[in-house]
Amino acid sequence: MAGQAGLDETVTLRIFNHNIYEYRRGVRCLFLMTMGAQELPNILTRLEETEIDHFVQEVNSVKVNLFFGRAAFVDTTRSIVTKPLCQLTPEEDFMLGTLLGYDREQQCVRYLTRCARAPLCGTCH
Repeated sequence: MAGQAGLDETVTLRIFNHNIYEYRRGVRCLFLMTMGAQELPNILTRLEETEIDHFVQEVNSVKVNLFFGRAAFVDTTRSIVTKPLCQLTPEEDFMLGTLLGYDREQQCVRYLTRCARAPLCGTCH
């Protein structure tokens, strides 16, 4: 099992490095990574060294959600994410998805679905 943990850390670090690359290029302003709690200290050190704002939400005793990016985005996320992500209201979920840079049309469809309202048109185009 120790080999799997090492592999997971390597994959997480590669994803993190790619996210930092996108952040520095201005591709996105906010990122969310779910990872093992044991991986967090190394990643937090990197974020602090590069002065990138971040917010950690504990998922359970072994997993965390790490949000990082531009300060205004992280601060807004901190004010929205005050409970487990699966318990966010449709409005909170919509705002978070939009902040994370997810496809706006898909966010609208997701919002309508979560509100139990189907889109008015079949394709939404």
